Amino acid sequence: MDTSHIATAALAHLERLIAFDTTSRDSNLALIGYVEAFLGGHGVASHRVANADGRKANLYATIGPAVPGGVVLSGHTDVVPVDGQNWTSDPFTLTRRGDRMYGRGTCDMKGFLALALAIVPEVARGQVARPLHLAFSYDEEVGCLGAPSMIRELVRDLPPPLAVIVGEPTNMEVVSGHKGISSWRVVVRGHEAHSSLTHLGVSANMVAVKLMHALSEIADGLERPADRNSPYHPPHATLTIGVVKGGTAVNILARECEFVFDLRTPAGTDPQAIIAPFELLCAAEDKAIRARFPDAGVEIVRRSSTPSFALKPDSPAEALARRLADDNGSARVVSYAAEAGQFQEAGFSTIICGPGSIEQAHQPDEYLEVAQFERGSAFMARLDEALR
Repeated sequence: MDTSHIATAALAHLERLIAFDTTSRDSNLALIGYVEAFLGGHGVASHRVANADGRKANLYATIGPAVPGGVVLSGHTDVVPVDGQNWTSDPFTLTRRGDRMYGRGTCDMKGFLALALAIVPEVARGQVARPLHLAFSYDEEVGCLGAPSMIRELVRDLPPPLAVIVGEPTNMEVVSGHKGISSWRVVVRGHEAHSSLTHLGVSANMVAVKLMHALSEIADGLERPADRNSPYHPPHATLTIGVVKGGTAVNILARECEFVFDLRTPAGTDPQAIIAPFELLCAAEDKAIRARFPDAGVEIVRRSSTPSFALKPDSPAEALARRLADDNGSARVVSYAAEAGQFQEAGFSTIICGPGSIEQAHQPDEYLEVAQFERGSAFMARLDEALR
C-alpha cells in the first residue's frame, strides 16, 4: 500500500498546526480557523462549539453521506506549556533531526490531527458509503473541559457512528481503557495577625497543612485494597496534590492558602465516595473558623470530572481499530485520562489509537518518530478503504 501521499499531506498540516501556540491558557481560534478554511476548500461544512467567553472552540465536521456507521476521529487542539523547559529548538517550529520530528504537540496530539486532515481530500472525492467525522476539542490538557459540549451536539446531530477513535499517543497500538480523573480546588481563607500572636488570627497555611495531611492518608489507604490483577500501573486509584500556594511573609499568619489535587480512578471506583470524608473535614474546619472570623473559612470546589474508560473487548470500535492498526496484541490500558471516557459515557463505541509515545508527551524536545507518522498514514489509508 502506497501511503506516501497521505504522509506528505499530513506533514504539511503538521508544520502548520505546530506553528499555532495553542497552550491551554491561550486561545485556539487561529488553529480552528485554519481547519475550517481547509475543510471549506474541500466543500466540507464545519461547526464550532465555543466556550463561554468565545476565546476557544471545539470543531466538528462530516465528510461523506449523513448515514449511520461512520467513524469519528477525535483529538484535542491544546498543548501543555513550554515555560521553564530547556528546548534545543523552537517548540513552535516543526524541526526534523534524524528520524524524529520535534515540536510542542508533535505526539500529543497534533500528529494525529494532521493525519486526520490528510485523508479529508481522499474521502471527499471518493464514493464512500459511510462518513468520516472529525471532532477537535479544546482544554483537554486542563481536565478534558472542552469536549463535553461538543459531544452533546454529536449525540444530537450525527447519525450514530460505528466508532470513535481518540488519537492519543499509543505508538499506533490499540488502547482499550483508561482511568478517570477528578480534580478539586481547596481555598482556605484565614485571618492575618502577627505570627507571635496566634490567638488573634488563623493561619490559612496551618489549616491547609492539616487538610493536606488528611489527603495524604487517603492516598496511602488507596494502595491497601488494590486489585493485584488490575491491568493498570499502578493498579489502584491514586491521589496527588499538584499545586500549593499560600502566605505572604514568614511572620504573618497566612491570609489565604490554595491547593489543587487530583484523583485518578479505575473503572468501577467511585471518586466521590473516596473524597466524601475529606469534604466532611473541610466542612468542619470551615464551621470552626467562621465561628471566630465570619469572613474566613474553607471552600472546596470540584474543578473537573473525567469518567474512566472501561474495557469493552468485543466493541465495534475495538474490532475496527485493531484491523486498521494491524494489531493482534492483548488488551491494553493506560493510567492517564483522556476524552475516550467522555465519548463512551455518551454511548459511543470508543477506542484510543494514535502515533507517538506518551513518554515523549509534555517533555522538553517533545518529538514524534517518522516511523510512527508512517504507521499513522497506513492506518488512515485503511480507514479510507473501510468507509467505501
